[in-house]
Amino acid sequence: MRRILVAFLALFLLSLPCAAAAVQTPVSARSADVPVAGPPKTEVSEVKETIHGVEIVDPYRWLEDQNSPQTRAWIDAENAYTDALLSRIPGREALREKVSALLKNETMSAPVVRNGRYFFTRRRADQDQASLFIRKGLAGKDELLVDPLTLSPEHTITVGLNSVSRDGSLIVYSLRQGGEDETTPHLFDIEAHKDLSDKFPRADYFGIAILPDKSGLYLTRRTPEGPRVYFHKIGTDAGADVEIFGKGYGPEKIISSGLSIDGHYLLISVSYGSAAIQTEVWVQDLKDKGPLVPIVNDVKAAFYPSIGGDKLYLRTNWNAPKWRIMEVDLKNPGRDHWREVIPEGENVLDGLTLAGGKLVVAVTENVVNHAKIYDTNGKLVREIKPPTLGSLFYQGGNWDSNEAFYGFNSFHIPATTYRYDMATGHETVWFQSKVPFPTDRYEVKQIWYPSKDGTKIPMFLAHAKGLKLDGSHPTLLTGYGGFNLNSTPGFSAFAATWIASGGVYALANMRGGGEFGEAWHHAGMLDKKQNVFDDFIAAGEWLVKNKYTSPERLAIRGGSNGGLLMGAMITQRPDLFAAVICSYPLLDMIRYDKFLVAKYWVPEYGSADKPDEFKYIYAYSPYQHVKQGAKYPAVLFISGDSDTRVAPLHARKMTALMQAANSSDKPILLHYETKAGHSGGTPLGKQIDNTTDELNFLMWQLKMTPPAPSASGQK
Repeated sequence: MRRILVAFLALFLLSLPCAAAAVQTPVSARSADVPVAGPPKTEVSEVKETIHGVEIVDPYRWLEDQNSPQTRAWIDAENAYTDALLSRIPGREALREKVSALLKNETMSAPVVRNGRYFFTRRRADQDQASLFIRKGLAGKDELLVDPLTLSPEHTITVGLNSVSRDGSLIVYSLRQGGEDETTPHLFDIEAHKDLSDKFPRADYFGIAILPDKSGLYLTRRTPEGPRVYFHKIGTDAGADVEIFGKGYGPEKIISSGLSIDGHYLLISVSYGSAAIQTEVWVQDLKDKGPLVPIVNDVKAAFYPSIGGDKLYLRTNWNAPKWRIMEVDLKNPGRDHWREVIPEGENVLDGLTLAGGKLVVAVTENVVNHAKIYDTNGKLVREIKPPTLGSLFYQGGNWDSNEAFYGFNSFHIPATTYRYDMATGHETVWFQSKVPFPTDRYEVKQIWYPSKDGTKIPMFLAHAKGLKLDGSHPTLLTGYGGFNLNSTPGFSAFAATWIASGGVYALANMRGGGEFGEAWHHAGMLDKKQNVFDDFIAAGEWLVKNKYTSPERLAIRGGSNGGLLMGAMITQRPDLFAAVICSYPLLDMIRYDKFLVAKYWVPEYGSADKPDEFKYIYAYSPYQHVKQGAKYPAVLFISGDSDTRVAPLHARKMTALMQAANSSDKPILLHYETKAGHSGGTPLGKQIDNTTDELNFLMWQLKMTPPAPSASGQK
C-alpha cells in the first residue's frame, strides 16, 4: 500500500598540515593480484566546539564543502583507490554476467487509468532507463510519450508520471536528473503529442493534480521558507501561480495536495515530519466554491486521507496504535459526526486505498502483508492473500472504477502485477517479469529471536533448500528499523545473486519500523533508538549461535536510515561482522539536521540543539564514536553528489575518519557517484556494475568462491 509522504523518509560533505592516514593492507582472500596499497592521505583541519558542555572535535569538517576544489580532488582520489581494488578482484566478470542476466529484463509499472487510457512506464531489456507510454484501451497499442534516453548522453535522466486529467488527454510528467529529489514538471498534450508552453521550476514537488476541465492545476512545491500549495492556470507562466496555502509553515513541515477523482474537492495534508507525529487535513469544496476548511489540525496523531464521493476516509493512529479507519461526511465534517468504519484490531492496518466504491486496506500480520476489501459500512467483502512469504502491495485504482492493480514478489520470486476486478475478485496478469531465476530451488522462512531486553524480533531468511547448519555459510544481514516503515521480502538482483551463490540472505524487522503499529515504531525512535541497534546485533548473534554462519562470514548492508544502522554496527560491534556496505548514510548525527531536508527527521531522531536530546544522540552518533587504533571490518561507503536528501558529507567524513583510525588490515573504501543519488537515476549498465562491485566486495571479504565463467566463455 502506498503511504503519503513515506518517500521522505523513511520517511530525509582540506587545508591545514597533513595528518597521514594509517596505511591499510587489504586482505586478499582470493588472489595475490589485488594490490597492497593504502588509501589516499586526507588532511586534518580540526574544528572544536563545545555543545551542552561536551567538547566535539571534527577533523574533517572541510569535507562538508561539496564543491570546493580540495573536496573534489579528494573524491577523485578515493574513487580511484576503490576502483583499483575492486576491479582486480578475481571473478568480477563472471559475477557481472550473472547480475546482468537478472537485471537485463523488461520492466513495466502498474498503470494509471483514466477514461480507458493506460499510462505506465516500461523499459526494454536492452535499455538503460524506462520511458513513459500510453495504451488506448486494454488491448490497444503501446505508444511512446516521453523517452528520457534522448535527453542525456549518459542516460541519467528519468521520467515519472505526476498527474493525468480525468479524460486522459493531458498529463503532467516530471524529469529527474540523476538521483536528485528535485524534479522539473512538464505539461503534455496527448492528442497533439507535445509539451505545452507552461514552464515549471526544478524543485521538490509533493502533489500535482489537473482539474477535470483542464483550466488549471494544483501543486505543492518546497520553497526556502517552507512548502507551499499553488494554483497554476494552464497557459500562464509559473511566476504568476497563486499561493493558496502554506504561509506560516516552516521547512520542517511536509505539505501535500491532491484532488478527488471528480475534481470536486481539493485535499491538503500537513505532515509534522516524515513519519508524522501529527498530521493536519484540510479540504476545499471547489464545486460549490467553498472555503478551505480544517478537518483536523489540533490532534497529535497521524491522519492519512483519501476521498471517495462526498466522504473522506482517514487512516489514523488517533487512540489506535495499530490504526483504524474513520469516515467523514464532507457535507457535515464536524468531528462529532465522524464514524468509525474499521476499528483497530490485533493486526496493523498499514495502508488505505479507495477503488470501485470500496476500501482496500493493507493489513500486516506478523510482518506478512495482505489486502482486505471492505464496503463503506466496514463489512469485509474479500481478502487478497500472498501465495507465500513475500510482499503483496496494492498499486492503484479509482473510486469510480472496478479496475484495480496489485503486485507480489519475494526474495526468490520476481515481481508480477495483477489486474484485479473489485466487483468480482477476478484477476489477470498485467505484467510478469521474465527474470531467469530458479525459484523452486530456494525457500524463505521467518524466525523469531530475543533482543537484548528480551523483546521477540522477527527475521526473514532466504537460502537454498536443504541448507546444512554448520556455521559455514556466507550470510548477509540487512534491515532498516525506522520511520514506521515495514521491511518485507522483495526480489532484487542483489539478493537473488547472493542466495544463488550459496549465501544466506537475512532481513531483520527491528523496532522503529511499522510492522506492529505505532508502539513498535516509538520503541525505536528518539531516546529509544539504541533498541534498533540492539535488535540488529541480536540478529547477528542469533545467526552465529544457530550455526548459519560465523563472524568471519557475516556481512551487513543498509542504506539511508539503514546506513545509520550500519554506522552504529561498525562502531558498536566491529567484532561481529566481517564486511559492511553502508550506502547514502546518516553518520554525523550531531549535525545531521543542518543539511538539506533533514529537519523532516527531527521528530524521528531528535536534535542535538536540545540538551536532553543531545545526550542520547551523542551516545550513539557513529562519527563521534570511531576509535583511533580500533580494528574495524571491511567497509564500503556509497554516496553521491545527486543525493539531495541525505547529505553525502556523512559518507565523505566517515570514510576519512575511519581510514585514519583503522588498525586492521581490512579496507575502508568509498564509492562516490557524481551523477546519481538517493532517488535513483542510475542507468541500467551502471546498476549492473555497481551491484557487481558490491557483491564482489562482499564475496572477497567473506572468502567466497568466485563464480565460474559461462560455458561460452563470454563475459
